Amino acid sequence: MLSYRHAFHAGNHADVLKHLVLVQLIRYLTQKDKPLWFVDTHAGAAAYALDEGYATKNAEYDSGIARLWERSDLPQPLADYVAEVRAFNGSGALRRYPGSPQLATQLLRAQDRLRLFELHSTESRLLQQYFRDEAPRVIAQAGDGFAGLQAVLPPPSRRALVLIDPSYEDKGDYRQVLAALRDAHKRFASGVYAVWYPQVQRRESRQFPDQLKQLQQKDWLHVSLSVKKPAASGYGLHGSGMFILNPPWLLPQALDATMPYLAKLLAQDAAAAFSLESKLA
Repeated sequence: MLSYRHAFHAGNHADVLKHLVLVQLIRYLTQKDKPLWFVDTHAGAAAYALDEGYATKNAEYDSGIARLWERSDLPQPLADYVAEVRAFNGSGALRRYPGSPQLATQLLRAQDRLRLFELHSTESRLLQQYFRDEAPRVIAQAGDGFAGLQAVLPPPSRRALVLIDPSYEDKGDYRQVLAALRDAHKRFASGVYAVWYPQVQRRESRQFPDQLKQLQQKDWLHVSLSVKKPAASGYGLHGSGMFILNPPWLLPQALDATMPYLAKLLAQDAAAAFSLESKLA
């Protein structure tokens, strides 16, 4: 919804899962020399302060990235992710958190391209200001990312990673994600599509993973992380998931070695758990 500001949630457990997967995807996909396009349909403001403003209201990062910050025993995929967050902070103290666009700029190469969309008026203005000197490598647009996919797919290089992560505050987002994925897959079947979704007590959320699996019979991966039991009130985020179409074949192995550790570290009660399933060719 247009009232949503990601800064309230920057660095929380859902960001950790999303960006753990994103870092691994980009690392795998940039092993080939051919240019890669990164498309973010709901890019947000690119970067967030953790020591002032919205992020300090609930300090959700305290139960997310902060729990990983000083660990010396991280599995390699988590160490890769934390290294990127640390590189963004520079001084060593955890004061800022990189959104998906910033992480992508750190990991992508000179020949790669970023196409970023954001509908929220304030967020899109911040996004465009952030990348104002980066064209043509980075082009940030104020507008509907679902519609934007139609304009950029297929990319000239015929290689792309698409991240779709709306807020889902509007339950119609679930339907729009499915429609956008169907259309994108018709346009560009070989693209890698990563969909983030929240675990909330809403019928649409519970049904969503099975609906995503129906988009493609094989070559998909689904990972989810629940950090606590659902609230008795029926409100609030108790976990999240990532669904990837056409994942790199090594990704299931990397997550299988990582998710038990992450679920234990980010657990907020005894109901914390993870799931990992894939169907590859």
